[in-house]
Amino acid sequence: MSKTHLYNSRIGKVRWFVKRFGAKEIVLKPLRTIFAPLIIARLQPKTFQFGGRVLPLLYHRYNMTWASERCVEVPIARSYAELAGADRTLEVGNVLSHYGPVKHEIIDKFERGPGVMNQDITSFLPTKRYDLILSVSTFEHVGFDDEAEGRSADKILSAIGACRALLTSSGRLVITVPISYNPELDELINSGKLGAQGETFLKKYGSQDWRECLKHEAMQCKYKEPYSYANAVMVAEFGP
Repeated sequence: MSKTHLYNSRIGKVRWFVKRFGAKEIVLKPLRTIFAPLIIARLQPKTFQFGGRVLPLLYHRYNMTWASERCVEVPIARSYAELAGADRTLEVGNVLSHYGPVKHEIIDKFERGPGVMNQDITSFLPTKRYDLILSVSTFEHVGFDDEAEGRSADKILSAIGACRALLTSSGRLVITVPISYNPELDELINSGKLGAQGETFLKKYGSQDWRECLKHEAMQCKYKEPYSYANAVMVAEFGP
């Protein structure tokens, strides 16, 4: 039996959305979408620090980026992509193309789009290795928001292993994930079993105030509380 994503059907998407984000978001999301241009126009430009660099918060109407963790995740991902050559970069999960043109390769198991390879990363067999593999808010869904059998944690580790096997000898896998969305992923992070060689955590202290924090501070945050969507994110780096 073929496996599908839970939100590929209209009814399934509504059920998934309520379960993950709460019933009130059924009302709030359409309102945020409608009034996004007005809200974004009133927001003051802000920056945040990441790894000694100062990056701008991204205010964008797509997927309510101005109100979610993607306001920091996308600038962080872009900062890595800018340092790597597009011909040696692979993005797992089609995210960055929604915010502007991209030249790197994209693989996404479910989402269709121009230039997007619809394949599972665990069975992907490219003809080259990559200096950079990027993934923005994708790994938390693995085995958690689809109908695949088995533990999410095992599938996440398998996907990470598959990505690392595609890196050049000096390549890097960089993933961003929200904290407190997928309990099995949180346990991997807490226990150190995720296997990251570098970890940076950011916490949301205000509606447009994101700052780096310690791991235990991030892991104490709850999804959807006190702010909508993630209240902390992790940026993890892996070598080959």
